[in-house]
Amino acid sequence: MTHSSPSAARLHEIAEDVHAYIQPDGGWCLNNAGLITAGGRPLLIDTAATEARAGALKEAVARVTAQAPRFLVNTHPHGDHTFGNRLFADEAVIIAHEATRAEMDLAGLHLTGLWPDVCWGEIDVELPSLTFRESTTLHLGDVRAELLHLGTAHTTNDTVVWLPGQRVLFTGDIVMSGATPFCLTGSISGSLDVIGKLRALGPLTVVSGHGPVGGPELLDTTEGYLRHVQELAAAGIAAGLTPLETARDADLGPYAGLLDSERLVPNLHRAFAEARGAAPGHHLDIGELFSEMVEFHGGLPACAA
Repeated sequence: MTHSSPSAARLHEIAEDVHAYIQPDGGWCLNNAGLITAGGRPLLIDTAATEARAGALKEAVARVTAQAPRFLVNTHPHGDHTFGNRLFADEAVIIAHEATRAEMDLAGLHLTGLWPDVCWGEIDVELPSLTFRESTTLHLGDVRAELLHLGTAHTTNDTVVWLPGQRVLFTGDIVMSGATPFCLTGSISGSLDVIGKLRALGPLTVVSGHGPVGGPELLDTTEGYLRHVQELAAAGIAAGLTPLETARDADLGPYAGLLDSERLVPNLHRAFAEARGAAPGHHLDIGELFSEMVEFHGGLPACAA
């Protein structure tokens, strides 16, 4: 599979002073970011996985605004959204949910060990210096940016950035665009609950964690996929199958064309556990789930970060 180079990423203005940074094709570790330039104190939403990709993001930001980002929000702890923090930390206050900071500190550079052939460059874990628990608000000129933790979804500590005046929503990895949702450390049922809360906000423009910018239909697709996973899990349990066996027999129907379909295996593990009474975010053996996903895929999924 051929993925894009860092130079293929682009900043798109999606509302006045509001930009989405899109890295095609949105597969493993090719995440999106956001930029709000109102008020002369820019806010950056997430960074990128490698030194080269974070450098390309920094150059793209500099072409739009002469001011370096003063604030940087990490939507969740995963390295593709946070490893580039170092390139912005001298000027920016890094903000995240309090559990995002703790998880970043615990995980360190673990992601790099999963794909040792990727050229990660000079990266490090730059932890947030300002944390919150439920919500906080940044006032950027005329733009109000609400940072909301709405429950366990992609992880136990996701943050979305909601701009009510522009009706623009940055979802992090709670929502995917053209890519398979992923609840390795989060929750299927929790994601569905959070997506309901996102829908209630009434967004017109949705910037997902991976893939092209869209609208509320991205919420619909993510919700539909997750409900399909729950249906597959119920059928698998009734048939006495394991999550891996269920995945091998599964028909993904309208979701078969989403990138990175191998994520079905960890998602099914979550759905099986929740169908049997586990709470959202319940501890599962993440190494085992990842290994089964690799087995199902026939090898390590491609990461072109």
